[in-house]
Amino acid sequence: MSSDFWIDQWLGSPRFQRYVDSAGGDRGDALALYEWNASLSAALLKDFSHFEVALRNAYDKAISSAWKNSTHWLLDPQSPVVVPLWRVKTHSDGLKRGSDINEKNRRQVFRAIDNCGKKNAEAGKVIAELTFGFWRYMTTSAHEKSLWVTYLHKAFSGKPQRSDIDRIIGTVHILRNRIAHQEQIFNLAHEFDPAIVHTEMMTVLERINPEAKARVLASSSVAEVFNSRP
Repeated sequence: MSSDFWIDQWLGSPRFQRYVDSAGGDRGDALALYEWNASLSAALLKDFSHFEVALRNAYDKAISSAWKNSTHWLLDPQSPVVVPLWRVKTHSDGLKRGSDINEKNRRQVFRAIDNCGKKNAEAGKVIAELTFGFWRYMTTSAHEKSLWVTYLHKAFSGKPQRSDIDRIIGTVHILRNRIAHQEQIFNLAHEFDPAIVHTEMMTVLERINPEAKARVLASSSVAEVFNSRP
């Protein structure tokens, strides 16, 4: 038995083997690579959290500024994120069926409202309760007319295309989920490369709030950690 078998007990042999392979078979280098991956993940999560807060507040401002009802848009039963939004999809069996694409969003909103006091729920607390995944799906093509054209385009300077914003936020969401599950985040496909995802996320943050982008970059350790790869 190897003297460092504790590593396999700690991390799991299949999991650690991916790092061993990337390190050319050297287990010591593989452990250093694992620890570096964890450091990079932590640095990215810090900046991702700043981005998420900026994004949800920008969306809230954009919708609230044009919302006509007296009830906050997130608590209103006529909210575009909770009313049924039907689309016809072709399923694997070849049949076309109607699907309410807001069903998942609606469940999330209602659960957040329940968790924040039900009838006494405050909009700010509900906003903070909702997951990043909720905000991420607000820019998908299915919400082009109901959200992007009507409200969300106002959250970004420079009149960007919805599809470009959605692609970038989508890659942030995917990489964030990998990190949340303590997965390897290097040697990914080009579009999910941490350095590329971080850079593109910063371009979106600049469109939302250039001062916030400058502040996040000033305190970010992503570039430093990324360049210290063993």
